[in-house]
Amino acid sequence: MSRRAVVIGAGLAGMLAAAALSTAVDEVVVLERDELPDRPEHRRGLPQGRHAHLLMAGGLAAMEDLVPGVSMRRHLLAAGAHEISLSSGMVALSSEGWFRRWRHEGPRMITCSRALLDWVVRDVVTSRTRVEVRTGRVLGLAGTRGRVGGVRVARAAGEEELGADLVVDASGRGSRVVTWLAGLGLRGVRELVVDSGLVNATRVYRVPDGAERFPLTIVQADPYAGRPGRSGMVLPIEGDRWMVSLAGTRGGEPPADPDGFLRYTLDLPDPIVGRLISGAEPLTDVHVSHSTRNVRRYLERVRHWPEGFVVLGDALATFNPAYGQGMSVAALGARALARELARTGPAAPGLARRVQRGAARPVDAAWAMAVSQDVRYPGSRGGRPGVVEHVVGAYTRRMTKAATGSYAAAAALWDVTSLRTGPARLLRPDTVLATLGGSPLPPAAEPPLTPGERRTLRALDRTGV
Repeated sequence: MSRRAVVIGAGLAGMLAAAALSTAVDEVVVLERDELPDRPEHRRGLPQGRHAHLLMAGGLAAMEDLVPGVSMRRHLLAAGAHEISLSSGMVALSSEGWFRRWRHEGPRMITCSRALLDWVVRDVVTSRTRVEVRTGRVLGLAGTRGRVGGVRVARAAGEEELGADLVVDASGRGSRVVTWLAGLGLRGVRELVVDSGLVNATRVYRVPDGAERFPLTIVQADPYAGRPGRSGMVLPIEGDRWMVSLAGTRGGEPPADPDGFLRYTLDLPDPIVGRLISGAEPLTDVHVSHSTRNVRRYLERVRHWPEGFVVLGDALATFNPAYGQGMSVAALGARALARELARTGPAAPGLARRVQRGAARPVDAAWAMAVSQDVRYPGSRGGRPGVVEHVVGAYTRRMTKAATGSYAAAAALWDVTSLRTGPARLLRPDTVLATLGGSPLPPAAEPPLTPGERRTLRALDRTGV
């Protein structure tokens, strides 16, 4: 019997889910509300698309598993993406000081524009699998509270039902999954929202001559200072460009005008971002976005979850983009779907429930990291730190301070933030000992740059700082 799967949304989560499904069913139809570009271009349905995105090592590893025989990493690098080592290729100021750079090999992340990443993934999936992308606006789910049997789609001539053995909602931040479930008689979905009021402001620059190999540079926000968080990042992307993204929580929002944008970078705890871009050629205006809330839908806890329905990506949980976790969590959710399909097949009873629970695990880890920080900023809404958060925060802060000069502590942080391992990695005996022992090296008084990088920074600096 022929089996069909329908995926709602052709973004990153949707295309990865489609790849996972393509080896288990005969037909995969991806329904996308918007017209998709035929080259790397920003699209309207992606509110954070113009801002910095990081594909962490754990997310890339999951993506590599989803299309057999194809290296997504190789395709991304061939299209112009950059691969950066967290241990040596990044200059980062944390709330506890500058992280040192190590010669040891650490996790690597991929940096490029979100438009390029989405286009590469979509091209690879549609060219290497039996996945069909159609334009269509989904109105709701078809079926009963016990089993979803397809979707209702808006057509010019009216509403149409598209039947499916399995439906995946990967429609992103704007998902109407709670309403759709209510339409089947399933209510009581617990939703949690934590909103630090963070605003993103991004501008793209041409990489100045001589700065082509300058490391990714980031000044992180300080959640412990009792004042609005402010951060800035210089991120290398395709086309010999720098994407410069600023972020500020409620009361510390970055401005949209070019002069204010530069002033903001120079007023960060260290002015290195502003010094780098002060003489660089801007290629775009400043783009501002406010869609940064953390939203968690606890769908794995719904008492009677319907067969034939899975929710992944931002439709399941969205994170403050400052932490760079959303794309990797989406990829890990798609891999959970692929593994369960390979283990039991698409018709096994309870498949959707098991996938939903599997997808919740990386969500929980990313949620804990993001929310434990965001609730500390002044004016944050939706939660505040309790006893557990204070204990975890104190330990994390001590570990971060140790990681500024301890390779063992830094390696543990890299493993968890890159989503290669879960938070339990932070409680391993060797990690606890490194944390309690603190940094064996004195705090770095300035950015950890090579002599050549220092000369480059001086040559680019037009600020006089």
